[in-house]
Amino acid sequence: MKNMLVGEIVVLFALPLAVCGADLYVAPNGNDAWSGRFAEPQPNGDDGPLASLVGARDRLRAIRSRQSPEPPGPLTVHLRGGMYTLAKTFELGSSDSGSKSHPVIYRNYGDEQVRVIGGRAIDRFAPVTDASILARLDESARGKVVQADLKAQGISDLGDPVAAGKRLELFFQDRPMSLARWPNEGFTQIAAVVGGELFTSHGREGDKIGKFTYEGDRPSRWKDETDIRLLGYWFWDWADAYQTVESIDTDSRVIHLKAPYHHYGYRKGQRFYAINLLAELDMPGEWYLDRSTGVLYFWPPADIKSSTAFVSMIDTIVALKDVSHVTLRGLHLEFNRGTAMVITGGSDNLVGGCTLRNIGGRAVTISGGTAHGVVGCDIHDTGDGGITLSGGDRATLTPAGHYAVNNHIHRYSRTSKTYRTGVSADGVGNRIAHNLIHDAPHMAIGLSGNEHVVEFNEVHTVCMDTDDAGAFYMGRDWTWRGNVIRHNYFHHIGSFSGHLGVQAIYLDDWASGATVYGNICYKAGRAVLIGGGRNVTVENNVFVECTPAVHIDSRGLGWAKNYFDGTTNTLTERLNAVPYREPPWSTRYPELLTLYDDEPAVAKYNVVARNICVGGRWLDLADGLNDTIVRVKDNLVDTDPHFVDMASGNFDLRDDSPAFELGFQRIPVERIGVYRDDLRASWPPG
Repeated sequence: MKNMLVGEIVVLFALPLAVCGADLYVAPNGNDAWSGRFAEPQPNGDDGPLASLVGARDRLRAIRSRQSPEPPGPLTVHLRGGMYTLAKTFELGSSDSGSKSHPVIYRNYGDEQVRVIGGRAIDRFAPVTDASILARLDESARGKVVQADLKAQGISDLGDPVAAGKRLELFFQDRPMSLARWPNEGFTQIAAVVGGELFTSHGREGDKIGKFTYEGDRPSRWKDETDIRLLGYWFWDWADAYQTVESIDTDSRVIHLKAPYHHYGYRKGQRFYAINLLAELDMPGEWYLDRSTGVLYFWPPADIKSSTAFVSMIDTIVALKDVSHVTLRGLHLEFNRGTAMVITGGSDNLVGGCTLRNIGGRAVTISGGTAHGVVGCDIHDTGDGGITLSGGDRATLTPAGHYAVNNHIHRYSRTSKTYRTGVSADGVGNRIAHNLIHDAPHMAIGLSGNEHVVEFNEVHTVCMDTDDAGAFYMGRDWTWRGNVIRHNYFHHIGSFSGHLGVQAIYLDDWASGATVYGNICYKAGRAVLIGGGRNVTVENNVFVECTPAVHIDSRGLGWAKNYFDGTTNTLTERLNAVPYREPPWSTRYPELLTLYDDEPAVAKYNVVARNICVGGRWLDLADGLNDTIVRVKDNLVDTDPHFVDMASGNFDLRDDSPAFELGFQRIPVERIGVYRDDLRASWPPG
């Protein structure tokens, strides 16, 4: 039997597989020439589990092509514990689909840990002995930095230090290591801009040319560096970008960047730091790759033999295209350069109880199709964001029904600092619920499109490195309507002391038609900001120590009047891009029909009702707004609402709360956040 062809084995074992309930087994000590009927290699050595995901996928294809009707119940691939290293993306296509009655499931066996990795283990580390390299290293690093020749270990694709999908990263002790940088923490600042092409934006003077001076003499150490990158908030504290250094004049202390320059320009006092410098490899956990030689230099935070080092290699680990009714459950996906899992088209696929970590880009991206879900996953240490849900037909307002539920997402956006969300939704009719999202430099949840629901999420410690930012954010489109933000808990938002501050719920630049209901905002900067939008209802929320609780402005009458005087046509172009004059738009959003005949620059028809405000400041109405334009009623302000235990963060109300007399409805605080169930990757969430 050992010499049988693969095809002959498939025919032989097809019928027993169906009788056994359509289970296949995969193990690191398996063999793709075996049947996959058994979870262990058999004593005679001629059968046992398969060896790879590809082997299991191909075996399922062969079995199903020979069986009609399909085996009863689910077709399940059980992966035994261990590590599965992919040289390329594991792809599923339409022929790999299951059905509602016969789903296809790839999952871990029992509670065994299954690691599917898109990287390569690195060994053969040795001390640095080259005198020229030792001379470039900081004195503190000499004798502590080790090196490994990647090319000698068969790795030729050395990627890029920062480019999305191409950035090669180093991981040790199952954590991302830091590309050698200066300063090691925080930022340094632009001393002055000297490019010579000055401009003014919103009262701030900048330079369009990437040429500026710096304080101190640190860059004099970089004379032998050949590929210096800078990450900076070059003009605004909500817009970061990587730039490449063209040259440094250490006599005049001038850094000149390579074009293309940052599209917002450069401004005195703005923050940046330098990366990808061997001379700055000066603390444990830092590393540097010389792409000309393929040699990686690393100061390990523990003995190099105490753990395995990995470098990221492939872009995507798993890709599903036009696939339906497939579940991936209980898997660890890690060490890739781009997005770990991509789902395009199809319907009813589920990513459940997985751990997605140590990723260069996003964890899961869903684009198109219907009813795909990411449930119960632990997502952390991603270079960009967490989960992206995109789907639904905006022309017909047909929902996609995608959902991200009960996930724990943290330490994301570690490489790209802004507009990388924990979860985002685009299109129509997607749901973000019961997630715990925290520890990020910028936003947690972002929306674009219509009729999404964001509910029962807990969000904290985000917007920690940015200004003019929101834990929840959407903006600059009249037509994004019907969205609901309810029963979420936003707390301890922001720490960067910028100019404009942070918001818990940021309805920026004419975001309209949203319902903000039953949320709790505690120490969250501005709790709710309505930036010129209309038809927004802010009702039944609890605001504690927020400054202010609610801000509403008619910015189109002031600094943003260019959106209404014909200078900037973004709003009208986006309005005209949807069929708002025809059903279902005209019946669902009739206010769009008369919008430009009704003082569009004035933030009309907003309602602020039956909210509780304790501490901080209550309400800011700007640009001529007052409580005759904004409907403000039945709010409980600076009156003890009788919280159950405010000192312990329990903002539920006692039965004798005076808010109930104003019509306030109890917020179901016990339902907010993640919950324990069979699909939770860890408990308590890890």
